[in-house]
Amino acid sequence: MRRDTFLRSLCALAAAGSLPLAARAGTNVKMMIPANPGGGWDTTGRAFGKALQEAGVAASVQYENKGGAAGAIGLAQFVNASKGDPNAMMTMGAVMLGGIITGKPPVSLSQATPLARLTSEYNVFVLPESSPLKTMKDVVEQLKKDPGSVKWGGGSRGSTEHIAAAMLARAVGVDPSKINYVAFRGGGEATAAILGGNVTVGGSGYSEFQQYIESGKMRPIAVTSPARLKGIAIPTMKELGYDVEIGNWRGIYGAPGITPPQRKALVDMIVKATRTKAWAEALEKNNWTPALLTGQEFEDFVDREFASLRATMVKAGMI
Repeated sequence: MRRDTFLRSLCALAAAGSLPLAARAGTNVKMMIPANPGGGWDTTGRAFGKALQEAGVAASVQYENKGGAAGAIGLAQFVNASKGDPNAMMTMGAVMLGGIITGKPPVSLSQATPLARLTSEYNVFVLPESSPLKTMKDVVEQLKKDPGSVKWGGGSRGSTEHIAAAMLARAVGVDPSKINYVAFRGGGEATAAILGGNVTVGGSGYSEFQQYIESGKMRPIAVTSPARLKGIAIPTMKELGYDVEIGNWRGIYGAPGITPPQRKALVDMIVKATRTKAWAEALEKNNWTPALLTGQEFEDFVDREFASLRATMVKAGMI
């Protein structure tokens, strides 16, 4: 085949979407981040975009933040605007499942295409440095006296930090429905509220609070992990005597209506990106635990998580 004929054929195949993404010259990945800037999904999406580029499977990555309703607003835009687009990705995670359970949005996560789980992380609870409360025991004592006086700040309703607060209330004999939970559209908003003393207790992944903990602007009082985080002296909830353990995880979905070969190409891209130095550095910097799970195994995991979260939220009195 003549070179010019071959090139014309290659271009035609790429235009038709028949080539794997990594084979298309100048692939431009569109990354939907269904949260405002500054939070865990935002940090994950941008760090992973950098890894995709370092792996050589994406020439560029365009990011779009669309926060609100535990990611349901961004999910709706992603589902409606990206149908059949083999270059589209969306960050998501356990928080989105909880939000869907509590909010029952009109758009279903099942309309998008599961690609991979990337990381696992546990929630850290913090107090602003100016707080008269010093420990989780102080918080619990105040909670017992007057549940409404303790403002819990974190992600959207149904987030893992919201569930953890409700679990704690139940564990210490407080009606979970009386929890005064203040939901924010993104990690940046929640952080500002904690630093400003506008909430009593803040909850999120360690990575979102790390710089403020290290600078002394926030005081970590407990973590929802089964054991202490590596190299970090924060007691677990169970260590403190409270039966609360819940993890957070984050992953990537593809657009609705992509073909099986296109899904496989995206999964292959993701796997390559997780092997880069950029991703290894992001894991270490943010204290994320690598938890790669792809394709059908990830899809099955999400189904199990939906059922497990729903059961936990029913038990905690949230639904």
